[in-house]
Amino acid sequence: MQIQTSDQAKLRLGIGNFTCNWGVHMCGLYETPQERDEIILGFLHEGDEAGDLQLYCPVERTQVDFRQAYGAKFPCCADHTMDPDCFQFVSVKDLYYPDGVFSPCAVDRNLNALHETSQSNGRRHIRAAAEMLWAKEAIPGIEDLMAYESRLNYFISDKPWFAICMYNVTVFTGQEIMSVLRTHPYIINGGVITENPYFIDPEEFLSEYAPSFLNKTTYR
Repeated sequence: MQIQTSDQAKLRLGIGNFTCNWGVHMCGLYETPQERDEIILGFLHEGDEAGDLQLYCPVERTQVDFRQAYGAKFPCCADHTMDPDCFQFVSVKDLYYPDGVFSPCAVDRNLNALHETSQSNGRRHIRAAAEMLWAKEAIPGIEDLMAYESRLNYFISDKPWFAICMYNVTVFTGQEIMSVLRTHPYIINGGVITENPYFIDPEEFLSEYAPSFLNKTTYR
């Protein structure tokens, strides 16, 4: 089933029979490790077979655990997770708060660096999946997380990039999930991808909820 998510080329998501378009930021909602893996493993494996670059930021598991799960599900591709040209793993600290403070502007720089490196030898499609459980920790600046999530739509929209932010609904509060829904235009839940009726355009969201960041974005 094709869901037109942008004007870029199509891609197979590896989730059910859904196809979408590059340049999109989705949230994956789940309750169990099995539901989490149905999204992450399928999404990254589809990219692995297509020759995309997989960027994965694990929190609920170690890299070793992921490699074992991926190899068990896709034995023919088990060794791919050891190849940095296929899979790159990044820690939450290195990506989101390398100096000990979470800053949307600092993440801007990290993501742009990752993008520029990945494109140095030609246009390369990138699939990114990040487990967001780290956001429940008492990290200085974490109150600006939703500003980052909203701004991420700017970053992705014109790039060969597809990102899924994974939120465990048994850990985040209902209010927190509502904020997640306001910043992601599409939802993956129960193996189904839907357009999100609660999504707020970044310009409007940042004006209302994060005005101090509205004029600092490098994504526009």
